[in-house]
Amino acid sequence: MTDIVQVKDLTKRYDNGFEALSGVNLNIREGEIIALLGPNGAGKTTLISTICGITQASAGSVTVGGHDIVEDYRRARSMIGLVPQETHVESFEKVVRTVQFSRGLFGKRRDDALVEKVLRSLSLWEKKDSKLMQLSGGMKRRVLIAKALAHEPRVLFLDEPTAGVDVELRKDMWEVVRGLKEQGVTIILTTHYIEEAEAMADRIGIINKGQISLVEEKDALMRRLGQKTLQIELAEAVEAVPEALSHLPLTAEGGRLVYSYDSQSDHTGITGLLNEIRDAGLQMTDLQTRQSSLEEIFVSLVKEDA
Repeated sequence: MTDIVQVKDLTKRYDNGFEALSGVNLNIREGEIIALLGPNGAGKTTLISTICGITQASAGSVTVGGHDIVEDYRRARSMIGLVPQETHVESFEKVVRTVQFSRGLFGKRRDDALVEKVLRSLSLWEKKDSKLMQLSGGMKRRVLIAKALAHEPRVLFLDEPTAGVDVELRKDMWEVVRGLKEQGVTIILTTHYIEEAEAMADRIGIINKGQISLVEEKDALMRRLGQKTLQIELAEAVEAVPEALSHLPLTAEGGRLVYSYDSQSDHTGITGLLNEIRDAGLQMTDLQTRQSSLEEIFVSLVKEDA
């Protein structure tokens, strides 16, 4: 798969000496959804702003579709759509006009059919003649996405696109993003909602303290780092692991026994565990397995970098 965005040794250092980005390297594949996760102040927004040419890098290079964002700024920027965190819009402008204007900023000819298609895909067509001041926060965020798509970009950056949006609208926007991917748009997503990344992303990138510490296929990451547990319900609840089982990697939680193991190993030890539990005179009533969530993996990775 072709890399549509290439970031090499990107550094951003401010006059006070603070280094927001420290030699970042990142290749983004055409047509994928990649989620960039990181705590507040990790450098997510600075990275996006620099790729989009809003912030000037101190060192390093970025190309979009083969175009350098400094030497060939116009061509590189024309390939990019950006949905920022802030929902600043022209309050007295109508929805359809603000989207048409955004298209014109990139030198694109007027195309009412395309604008209608974009607005309909975001459930905004019925609001096309409404002034932006009349819209809810969630609908304003959809307008920002429509503006970003108006010039038909091949790469779309979504910086916290569902922040402050209710759960139902958030899920609707997930569907919009999936639809964009099906159209071949490459999507880079930053989010505080880990379930958002887990639901949509093909790859996960972890950024912390201005550095990319990991970029990996989401499913592979969860298989590699996600701990698996076997929860053993007993006929009689226990407050502690029985002495006869103390040599096993067991914990007692909520009256049940919990066994942690590597799901990728050829020998999980589960068969021997169940035999030992029976030999200890304990009666099992139910067994359940559980895989670590992406959120738990993310928290553990950030703690390692602390």
